[in-house]
Amino acid sequence: MLRPRIIPCLLVHNGGLVKTVGFKTPKYVGDPINAVKIFNEKEADELVVLDIDASVKGVEPNYGLIAKLAAECRMPLCYGGGITSAQQAARIIDLGVEKVSVSAAAVARPGLLGEMAAAIGRQSVVAVIDVRKKSGLFASGHEVCTHNATRTHSQDPVQLAQQLEAAGAGEIVLNAVDRDGTLKGYDLDLAHRLRSALKVPLTVLGGAGSLEHMGALIQRCGIVGAAAGSLFVFKGQYRAVLINYPTPQQKDALFAAALPR
Repeated sequence: MLRPRIIPCLLVHNGGLVKTVGFKTPKYVGDPINAVKIFNEKEADELVVLDIDASVKGVEPNYGLIAKLAAECRMPLCYGGGITSAQQAARIIDLGVEKVSVSAAAVARPGLLGEMAAAIGRQSVVAVIDVRKKSGLFASGHEVCTHNATRTHSQDPVQLAQQLEAAGAGEIVLNAVDRDGTLKGYDLDLAHRLRSALKVPLTVLGGAGSLEHMGALIQRCGIVGAAAGSLFVFKGQYRAVLINYPTPQQKDALFAAALPR
């Protein structure tokens, strides 16, 4: 039986583990390898690691770091950052990573996803769509952005998700920029729109501040990936750094309450 996935998302900046708010002001929170070790002990369902420097700087993925992460990680690992070719994706998979994610490169050239799928299998190809609410007095809806939300694009997020699915993505990640680091909950309406429009798995990121927020997402959207950053690296109102993850009993209770019987 398929179950929702509870997924920590780690951001790497200048080689260290950071957390952002609205994709800005990265705060150093520790060593990424140490964080992986802790999530191993806590038996996380899956782990996402995103290098937030590579695409902005136009540099290759950090294969040395990827190799270290893959060697340490005992759960399925998804890595993203700087991937612009199927050859790079294949090299990352060869290092022991299960999934490769792309964002800016996929928005610029959706055909890349098909090339990656041919090289590493569609199940290993993840497309990340960063979205934020449109600004302006009479603006409504959402816009797609890339390069740490410094560039905007005209595509509708739902239509783009369908396009990337058709191009070869085996999974879509919806990342809400304006909810990043706020701990105020997911954008449930947008998540539901994407879930209803897609056939491939969906993971939702941005805004989770409690297990109740994850439960609300699962109740609204069904079998999805519920991802979070701040929730799993901070504790308490003062955001003390403390890596945490729900116990198997907490996850069972969460799913039992959120999913129809």
